[in-house]
Amino acid sequence: MKRLIAVAPLAALALAIVIFAGWSLNTDPHVVPMAMVGKPAPALALERLDGSGQTSLRDVIHGPALVNFYASWCAPCAQESPSLMALKYEGVRIIGIAYKDKPLDSAGFLKRLGDPYAATLSDPNGAAGIEFGVTGVPETYAVDAAGIIRAKRAVPIDTADAEALLAAASK
Repeated sequence: MKRLIAVAPLAALALAIVIFAGWSLNTDPHVVPMAMVGKPAPALALERLDGSGQTSLRDVIHGPALVNFYASWCAPCAQESPSLMALKYEGVRIIGIAYKDKPLDSAGFLKRLGDPYAATLSDPNGAAGIEFGVTGVPETYAVDAAGIIRAKRAVPIDTADAEALLAAASK
């Protein structure tokens, strides 16, 4: 009986490890949640990055548009910067949201790499990211003229990705 009592905690620990391992093996890291696709862009009031006050996200989107979450500390965000600049020169409306970043750092990032955004908003505490369902940066959302999120990309976008997002936003 004493042996059974002594082994019980070890058996419970082993069982917990097996259950946890089985659960984590069934989690696909490549699956990107798309909960907001098909829903209206969140009605948020965010600070403009330049410090000129708050504005409604819906007021600056004027779809179809791309909403791009980025951060100065994000290497993939720097990687996608040339693609975003090219889109700007093609006339694509892109709204930037500086995600969990200090405004001065975000502004320096844009000064160094170029500013592709028609409007840039600050989300220092990540509240807008939560509303959109951001899983990391960079993430880009396609928003149509009615303000509905039509598609999402959770990788640095290139020209082909942007065309697919814009096509989704223009439907």
